[in-house]
Amino acid sequence: MLLTQLRYDLLMFSRELFYLVFTIFVPPITYIFMGQLFGDTMYAGNLSYAQTYTPSFILLITFTVIFFAFGFDQVTHRTTGVEKRIRISPVSKTTLLLSSIIRSVIITSIGFILILVIGIAMYNVEFHIIELITSYGFFIVLNALLLIISSAVYSFFNNMKSALVFSIVILQIVILTGGFAMPINLMPTFIQTIANFNPLYHMNTLFIAVWNGQLTFNNSTVLSFGYISAFALLSLIVLGFMNKRKN
Repeated sequence: MLLTQLRYDLLMFSRELFYLVFTIFVPPITYIFMGQLFGDTMYAGNLSYAQTYTPSFILLITFTVIFFAFGFDQVTHRTTGVEKRIRISPVSKTTLLLSSIIRSVIITSIGFILILVIGIAMYNVEFHIIELITSYGFFIVLNALLLIISSAVYSFFNNMKSALVFSIVILQIVILTGGFAMPINLMPTFIQTIANFNPLYHMNTLFIAVWNGQLTFNNSTVLSFGYISAFALLSLIVLGFMNKRKN
């Protein structure tokens, strides 16, 4: 039953042009385009463009897939009556949830491989097997955290149009304040302040460090881990409250 539902969910995702464009095509194209402009630039930690932005764009794909294809889908099901039909269907809600989670991990993993292959082919990305395994493990942890946060955020929406507008706006904010467009330290002070409240900025910083084998436990990294954990915990509390409210 789960495999059947998973195949169906993957097929439906492949037919959604909006999802494909914003989650699979735009980030790699942007990664290539920015590389042509800033490929010779050195960044914090004496890292090259590829060392800095390869993990960043993997995370960006992960964010877009989970927020659009997982979180926004929940609103779609809620507002179009699919959620009510699910309750009387032979497919359990747990099966549908597991299928959505696995689908998100599969698609984000494809994004992981895609950006890595582009980085190797175009920007001579170097990696060691241990660091690659560690990076992928951390990537899966980020997937789990984003799934929790996404579910909590979209639990507030009962209107599909409002959720879509929010998704597009939040994508722009995340790109600007998450360190995906340019280093945060080069941004105006107010952008840097906003970035400190953006969990994606902290995830991005940590993922870059893990990817390059530079993760050290200092005040900055402990603060980032603490903030992300607190945000995830708050999201779980919100989910619990919203579920009780529905029941």
